[in-house]
Order: sequence, then structure tokens, then C-alpha cells
Amino acid sequence: MRILCAVDGSEQAQWGVQALEAFAEREPKEVTLLHVVDPSLLKAGSGRNPVAAKRVLTAMEKAGALLLRDAERAARVALGQAATSPHTRLQTILAHGPFAKTIAKYATRTKADLILMGCRGLSDIRGFLLGSTSRQVAAITPCPLLVLKQSLTKLRRVTLAVDDSSPSRRAARFLRSRLLPNTAEVTILTATESPVTDLAARYLSESQLAALTRPAMERAADLLDKLHDEFLKAGYAVTTVVRMDHVIDTIVKQVEADRSDLLVIGARDLTKSERLHLGSVSETLLRHAPCSVLIVRGVRG
Repeated sequence: MRILCAVDGSEQAQWGVQALEAFAEREPKEVTLLHVVDPSLLKAGSGRNPVAAKRVLTAMEKAGALLLRDAERAARVALGQAATSPHTRLQTILAHGPFAKTIAKYATRTKADLILMGCRGLSDIRGFLLGSTSRQVAAITPCPLLVLKQSLTKLRRVTLAVDDSSPSRRAARFLRSRLLPNTAEVTILTATESPVTDLAARYLSESQLAALTRPAMERAADLLDKLHDEFLKAGYAVTTVVRMDHVIDTIVKQVEADRSDLLVIGARDLTKSERLHLGSVSETLLRHAPCSVLIVRGVRG
């Protein structure tokens, strides 16, 4: 697996490098450490003084080179690499451009299977108005994106939220075959909305309500049975949970109850017009989930 890890010197970015320890068992084929300098921000700050802007840019490039050097050392420690026999190829890149677009560009250029980046945890209001870098990357990334909300060096408890869609099936396959260590415990969860409104439910008997909701619950149970068997055959400890309730609330509550290290969700590719609008399930969970979030997109098969 090829991993692209975005670093900027912040504590949150360090979580991305530290997370390599969680994947060391899988021995990634390649890890690219990427630091991005956005020249447009320097121009805005220096006004009409190009000499000052150039000096600041040079200083930031030097700082970025030092940052990447330190990140490479930390990555080797996280991967457990011996200097004489490394199993993973490490490279560092100092790039220029808008943060989110540049990260997505280099993910394509390096053929990354996974992007790692930390989340600064903007408030809902500020995040809605400005958009965090992680949310911007989530909207345009060509491959799975793992957003770290805390230090994550071990994957002990993982929640996989699914529905009956191809992105969910691809997310399950990616998690099972590319990411999970053998010791991980997996909860597979599906939440389905009731076909009956709360108002209508007041006027139905229990048997009538059960008859209307049973088909949806049975379909959900059948889906989880198949995924359960696939994870079990792969040697993982797995439990399944079916709920008929609001999707977002149910997933967040389950993650909190399980104290999950990671929430995994599948997401379909978005059109350009869809990227302009907020409110997708994956983006909402990225904001509200209490743990790190892996959004799986762009995986074939």
C-alpha cells in the first residue's frame, strides 16, 4: 500500500506520522511525507512588497525542509524500520500551492492508496463558513482519506458503518484486506430510517408497525450477515448491529459506546456541483464523530 501523509508541523499533523505505527504490520510499500507551502497566503500578507514576500517564502521553504527531515525520522520509528533493512520506501516532498488541491494532486501523482492527515477540530460555525483543510480534501480526494482526531498508534476497536451500496462494500473490502491488523475488533453497523413517520406510528398497532418495518430490518440483517461472514473468514473478531433510527445519531452513539479508535465509511465520488454543497453523510460524520474517520472513496472492485 502507498500512503501519503500531509505534515505541517502542528500536533495534529504529527498524529498522521504516528499513525504509521498502526499500519506497520502491513508493511506499506511506500510512504510519502508531503509539506505544502501556499505562496498566495504570503502575497496577501506582504502586500506590494515582493522582496519581503520572497524572503518569507525562502524562510518557509527552509523550515519545511527541516520539518520533513524530522517527520522522516519519526516515520521510520513509527514503522519500526531498521536503518540497514527498511521494508518501506520513504520519500519527502516540499510542494507549493493551495493546501487541499495540492494534497489531492500529489495523491494522484504518487498513486496513493491512502491519505493521512490531522484535523484541527474547527467549530461547526467556523468550519461551515471557512471549511477545514481536511473537509476540503475529503471533497476532492481521489483515494481513501483517514482524518486523525487524536493520536492513533493501534487499531484495537473499529466501527464500520454501512448501507446497501457499492461504496460501503468497497469500504468493507478495503478495511479487511488493506488496513486491519489481525488483533482488531470490528463492529459492523447499519442504521436504516423507519418507513413510517413518528406521527403515523401513533395511530398504528404494534403488529401493524412491525409489519411495515420488518422488511427493511430483514434486508439490513441480511447485508450484515454477509459482511460478518467475510470478516470472520478473514480471521477478525466481529459483531454486527442493526438499528432503525436516524443514521447520523445512531452511528455517533455506537462509536461513543464502543469507544472506537476509528470509524470507517464508504463514500461515492462527487460531481463538481455536489462538492459545493455541504451535508453529505460522510462530511457530517467527519465533523461530529468523536474518533478518527476513514472515508473510503476511489477504490476499485
